[in-house]
Amino acid sequence: MAVYGYHRTSTKEQHLDRGIIEIQNFCREHHLELIDIFTDQMTGKKFDRPEYQFLKKRICLGDMLIITELDRLGRNKLGILKELRYFQEKGVRVMVLELPTTLIDLSKFSNELARMMIETINNMMIELYVSMADAEMKKKEKRQREGYETKHMRGKWDEIGRPAVMGRELFYQYFEKVVAGEITPTELRRELNMTHSTFYRYRNMYYKKYAKKFQSED
Repeated sequence: MAVYGYHRTSTKEQHLDRGIIEIQNFCREHHLELIDIFTDQMTGKKFDRPEYQFLKKRICLGDMLIITELDRLGRNKLGILKELRYFQEKGVRVMVLELPTTLIDLSKFSNELARMMIETINNMMIELYVSMADAEMKKKEKRQREGYETKHMRGKWDEIGRPAVMGRELFYQYFEKVVAGEITPTELRRELNMTHSTFYRYRNMYYKKYAKKFQSED
């Protein structure tokens, strides 16, 4: 059995250290030999993150995956449940440190009924936590949207600026593909569903922020 960890933050401004340390401490306390911890610093709305996808290819039947919280896996309720089913069907045990029921080793139960009861409770708790996280995210987005609409009606856009299409750091990560020559600016603009003016406004912010990098390359 191989033990792996996974941790994600939405932006590079957020530190990965806390989650990594939690996973390492848990493995140390329970005498588990941790092989590797995969990390991404990208939005949790999509699951096509490079390190996460590499983890899915590497992890095998009988292995164990440890995450600190369910929303580190993703931000979309149906998406999270789909990913958990994927690991279950692959024979991978997923342990979520914020959910004590997922930390119980069901193989130690000789009583089949007891094992089924714990597994049912475990599934119910996961569903509950995922639903709560999903509801909280939607409530937060609703509050932000209502706040922007109120400012707009009052003609006070200048106080907060117009709502961003996406976070700058997330755009910068996507734009790295253009810089690397993997994709053209037009292809990326279409992929991100941005207007021409918005895309080039973000692009200009990218070049302004990383001006020294390109000067050194010259």
